[in-house]
Parts: sequence; structure tokens; C-alpha cells
Amino acid sequence: MKSSVILFVLSMCLSVASAQKRPLAITFQKAEKQGLTIGKLDSIYKSAVDTNPEKAVFVSPEAQKNLMLAYTTLLQDLGKYLHEHNFKWEHPTKCFNRIYFQPNGRIDYFLYNFIQKPADVNPISDEKRAAFDELLNLFVKQYQFKLSAPVKFAQCSPVTYTD
Repeated sequence: MKSSVILFVLSMCLSVASAQKRPLAITFQKAEKQGLTIGKLDSIYKSAVDTNPEKAVFVSPEAQKNLMLAYTTLLQDLGKYLHEHNFKWEHPTKCFNRIYFQPNGRIDYFLYNFIQKPADVNPISDEKRAAFDELLNLFVKQYQFKLSAPVKFAQCSPVTYTD
């Protein structure tokens, strides 16, 4: 009995510690290096919208409209958060996001990649990437999505960040 209690407490401590260390917002490449492949995540999180209603969480036109409003609000709130923390893009910056949500709307993972071509005149500096990553992680930890669902779900999109 005593050993069972010790094992239970130890497993709870390890679970809490790993949850606290888990990066919530990272690039697709870093996620893959940590074993968080899109395939693995997509097997756990249902697509928010899909042309096949059986694969989608938000099926009705009204539900899809509410999803788009909540998703747009999330991106706008992120922009406000970055601005409030004196983050400046300086140039329009293209990115692709895939965000994984708990049913209650909390964010589990915010995966992203900046979309840059070798000939881009305004490449993103390593310092700007690091600052964005740090602020995005802080934002994701406290953000509450304005919509809930009966299951875990994911939503993705391209986005152009501007000041």
C-alpha cells in the first residue's frame, strides 16, 4: 500500500513537471524533433472544419461562422499582446499556424512557421524570432479561446503579421 501511494505521488509530480516544461508554442520543425508530428497530433485532435462533416467539429454554417470569429479574435488578441509588449514586426511577415485546442478552448500547442523565400528583402532576424517565440509562449499559456467544443480540435491558417 505504501509503495502504491509513493508511486502515485511520484507519477503525479512527473506529470505536473512535464506539463510545465512542455513548450506550447514552437515551430513545426522543433515540434517534430520533440516527437510532436502533425500526424500524431492530428490523430488526437479533430479538425475544426473539413469538407467531410464526419471529420469536422464545427459543421453547421453558424458553428463555422462562430469558429472564424473566435479564430480571428485570437489572432487580433495576439497582435495586441505583441504590441503591448513592444514587439515590432517592421515589415509584413507571413506565417502559417496550426493551433491545437482542448475542448474548453485552452491551447495545447501553437505550431508555426514563418514563410520566407531565399530572395526575401526583409528576412526575420534570429533575435526577432526568439522574441516572438518567447512572447507567443507567454500569450498561449494565458489565452482562453472564445469557443468550446465536445472534443479536442485543431485549426490552421496562413496569416500575415503586421504592426
